[in-house]
Amino acid sequence: MRKPLLFTFLFILLLSCGQKGRRFVSATAVRPASYAGAQPRFKALLYYSDAVEEAHRQFSHQAIDFFRKLTVGDGWILEADTTLTGKGDLSQYDVIIMPDVAPGSPSERARFEAYMENGGGWLGFHAAGYNDLSTGWDWFRTFLGGVRFLCNTWPPQPALVEVEKHAVTRNLPQEFVCPASEFYQWQPDPRQNPDIEIIASLSPKNFPMGLKDVVFGGDFPVVWTNTRYRMVYINMGHGDECFSDATQNLLFVNALRWVVSGAPAGNPFER
Repeated sequence: MRKPLLFTFLFILLLSCGQKGRRFVSATAVRPASYAGAQPRFKALLYYSDAVEEAHRQFSHQAIDFFRKLTVGDGWILEADTTLTGKGDLSQYDVIIMPDVAPGSPSERARFEAYMENGGGWLGFHAAGYNDLSTGWDWFRTFLGGVRFLCNTWPPQPALVEVEKHAVTRNLPQEFVCPASEFYQWQPDPRQNPDIEIIASLSPKNFPMGLKDVVFGGDFPVVWTNTRYRMVYINMGHGDECFSDATQNLLFVNALRWVVSGAPAGNPFER
């Protein structure tokens, strides 16, 4: 047998063996697609502030555009507001998205606490999770995992992220390079809290990291959930580059879907 024919035969043989190792399931063997029709599946409130630093304001306005595009076809309802006051009963929302700030006034903090303690959903980004000794909100620190701000990398830069096994990461690669952001490191390490499930962390391969403010290492979770609540915290969210990567965008969508799927009224994606 001549070499070209031999190579062709071997290629076909290898391809055939590879196909035999894969499991294909016919679309008719699984549940048919579920179309929402005229009934939105869920309702979300995006709570943000313009009274923040420019990089956080940039992210929050891009977040409004990003999540609003996901409502195309009226599959779900998204409201965006700079206040929780006057929004009625917060239990009407399956999730509250906070891209750049957490409630600051006593009344709004009390409303948010009651919402979360009664089964509410939360998707928080970056500065929405920031807290230190001056924040004066013990409940929120416990909600976030008993952690407060320790230090950060600076300036914003891309970073290699390692993902861990979780429903939020089911279709993500084991690691990916996320767009430039500022990353917060926390104390104590949220991984030490038995209620916390880490979803993604900065890879040790990044260290030392930073050109002005340098972090030299240590465990560095950037995405996690407190299993006592229906929530996900995502540390990314600084500046105008965070929605420029498809893998990270998929992480954001997965996190939203996972939080909403646990709504007390039932998983809206199963209707």
